[in-house]
Amino acid sequence: MPHPAIVKDNVAVITGGASGIGFAAATAFARAGMKVCIADVDETRLAEAATKLSSVTVAANVMTLAVDVSQVENVTELERAVRERFGGTDILMNNAGIQPGSTLFGEPDHWQRIIGVNMWGIINGSRIFAPNMIARGKCGLIINTGSKQGITTPPGDPAYNVSKAGVKAFTEALQHELRNRKDCHVTAHLLIPGFVFTGLTAKGRTEKPAGAWTPEQTVDFMLARLEAGDFYILCPDNDVPRALDEKRMLWATGDIVENRPPLSRWHPDYADAFKKFVEGE
Repeated sequence: MPHPAIVKDNVAVITGGASGIGFAAATAFARAGMKVCIADVDETRLAEAATKLSSVTVAANVMTLAVDVSQVENVTELERAVRERFGGTDILMNNAGIQPGSTLFGEPDHWQRIIGVNMWGIINGSRIFAPNMIARGKCGLIINTGSKQGITTPPGDPAYNVSKAGVKAFTEALQHELRNRKDCHVTAHLLIPGFVFTGLTAKGRTEKPAGAWTPEQTVDFMLARLEAGDFYILCPDNDVPRALDEKRMLWATGDIVENRPPLSRWHPDYADAFKKFVEGE
C-alpha cells in the first residue's frame, strides 16, 4: 500500500520539479492520479516537463510556475496559486537545489545564492506551506531533499555542505514540531540521495555512470521508505551500500566524541584508522 497521502486527486507540489529527482517524483505522483504542480526557475524546462507529464495524466491535473525558492514572495505566490487552482497542498517536496561548486573564500554573492536556494528555499517552502497543510486536517507529507554531504561534510565544496547541513537540522526541527502539534497529520521527511545521474551531477557526461542511480530509482526507493514511515530516507547507489554510508557517518560523529581533528577521514594521520574502521577491524 502506498503512503496514505499519495492517493488520487490529492495535490503534490515539487520545487526543482522540471528535471532530475523532482521530475521523477512529479511523474510518480501523477501516475498515482494526483494533481501535480511543478515549480522551477527555468520556464523552458517547465514547459517541456509539462508536455512529458501529459503522457501520464490529463493536462488539467498539471500546473507549472516559475519560482525562485530563495525569495519569500515567490514561494508565497506559489502556495497561493496552488490553493486557488487545486484547493490546497497534500505533499510538498522541497527539492530545488544547485551545486555550482564553491571555495571557502570565494565571492560572498556565490555563497549567498547557494545557501539561498538550497537552504532558504527549503525553509521558505516549509514555513509557508505547512500552516495551510496542517489546517486541511488531512494526512500530508513535507519531503526535503538533503545530501550526504550535509552529514559527512567532505572537503571541496563548503557552501554546498553548509546549505545541506542546514537542511538536515531544519527538517529534524520541523518533524519535531509537527509531531508535537495536536491534531496535526502532516509529517516531515529528509531525503538523502546517493549518487544520482542528473543535470546537477552530470558535469558534461551524457551517459549514466555505472555507479549512479537514475532519478526514477531514487524516487522508487523514497516512496518505499515513506510507506515504511522513515524520517531519514538514506539512499544507496550502485557504488555505495548503506553499510558504508553508516560507517562514514559514524566516523564523522566520532570526530567530536573522540576529539579528533575535524574531517579526520581526510587527514593523513588518520587514514589507516579510518580504513580499519570501515573494514571492521
